[in-house]
Amino acid sequence: MSDRLSVLPQYLFPKQALTNFAGWVAGKERGAVTTWIIRRFVAKYGVDMGEALDSDIASYRSFNDFFTRALRPGVRPIAEADLVCPVDGAISQFGKIEGDQIIQAKGHRYSTTALVGGDAALAAKFEHGSFATLYLSPKDYHRIHMPCAARLLRMIYVPGTLFSVNPVTARGVPGLFARNERVVCVFESAHGPFVLALVGATIVGSMATVWHGVVNPPRAGELREWHYDRQLVLPQGDEMGRFLLGSTVVMLFPKPALAFNPAWAPGRAVRLGEAMANYAAG
Repeated sequence: MSDRLSVLPQYLFPKQALTNFAGWVAGKERGAVTTWIIRRFVAKYGVDMGEALDSDIASYRSFNDFFTRALRPGVRPIAEADLVCPVDGAISQFGKIEGDQIIQAKGHRYSTTALVGGDAALAAKFEHGSFATLYLSPKDYHRIHMPCAARLLRMIYVPGTLFSVNPVTARGVPGLFARNERVVCVFESAHGPFVLALVGATIVGSMATVWHGVVNPPRAGELREWHYDRQLVLPQGDEMGRFLLGSTVVMLFPKPALAFNPAWAPGRAVRLGEAMANYAAG
């Protein structure tokens, strides 16, 4: 079966209602029932609880508490690199932005303008720059960290649909990451601006940042934006946000093109803190 045919049911089922229901269930505190659900999830997906700050499954009051669990100090050392990987997950795509076009999957591209919610002036800062798209599977650690030290400038909530973001859907749904609901965070670093976009998906109950808290819900169906004038600087490796259930992050960087880690390749597993890229010398 082709990827486009395999994702056809996603166009038909009520993604918003399913996501709202999943978010409601995940937030419930139901004692032994919650513990049973978490144990089943850990067994099914092979979650390594030995890395968790709290490895006792029974101590988590809700599934959301478990899903956004913290890691033990030191289990994700930060590499010496200009940019480090901000998440645990797998590489979807990365490389050079061709004009304003980002590779989603073989045969699929979308524009930086669409990703950031239609702001052409913002998107223009990244023409011929670099991008990286990282997929977080259900078993992964779901907090997002800073690839480099930077000052927060803006946050944009872009409403959208809620397709799955797994590799099959990325190959089968045109413009997926510019169609799904997302939270676009704009930063200024020592090397210029960059964007870190948190892309929602089916059953992703919400997305949150450390400076705002939960961004969605509410889902008002309209673009919302926040500007930050105070000096809110986040160091490299610090947490900046989290997903309540799995999803994807997309990063945009200005030209010249980055020198990515030579070990990186689409489909490769990555870990928070490993070297992602360096800026060109000079």
